Amino acid sequence: MARQLRPVDLEFVENAPLRLVFSAHLTASPQALYAALADDVAGWPEWFTAVTAARPVDDGAGREIRLKGGTVFTETVLAREPDTRYAYRVDQTNAPGLRALLEEWRITPTPTGSRVRWTFAADGPAPLRVVLRLGRPGLGRAFKDAVRNLDRRLSRSSG
Repeated sequence: MARQLRPVDLEFVENAPLRLVFSAHLTASPQALYAALADDVAGWPEWFTAVTAARPVDDGAGREIRLKGGTVFTETVLAREPDTRYAYRVDQTNAPGLRALLEEWRITPTPTGSRVRWTFAADGPAPLRVVLRLGRPGLGRAFKDAVRNLDRRLSRSSG
C-alpha cells in the first residue's frame, strides 16, 4: 500500500538527516547524459538494472518508478536544468519507514565527457537511517553499474 511522504524542496538535498553521495565520470557529453536522465525516463530500465519500469506522468512533471522487489515510487520533478541538474522527490511509496526522499543528479562538463554526482537524501526513523548507511556500498555499486551501462548505451547511440 502506498504511503504519502513529507513533501520536501530542493534544499533537502543539503540538509537531509541522511545524505549518500556518489559520483562517476562518463565519456558522454553533459547534453547526452541530461537527455538520458530527464527526457528518456522510459529508457531507465535499459541501463539502471534495479529499475524494472519507468514512465513520465503529468506531462513530465512527475515519474512513476518500479524497482526490482516490488518497490514503487511516485515522484515530482523539482529541477530540470538542461545539461546540469535533474532532481525529483518521492511523494508516495510502498517502501517502509521512509518519511522523505529526494534524489539529485548534478552534471558537470569535463575535458573528456562529464562528471555526474548523484545525491540520495532521505529522512526516516533512526533504524532506517542505519540500514541505509549500511546499504551504502550496495547502492554505490548499483550507481556505478548504472552509470557504466548508461555511458556504454550513449556511446553506441552516438557512434
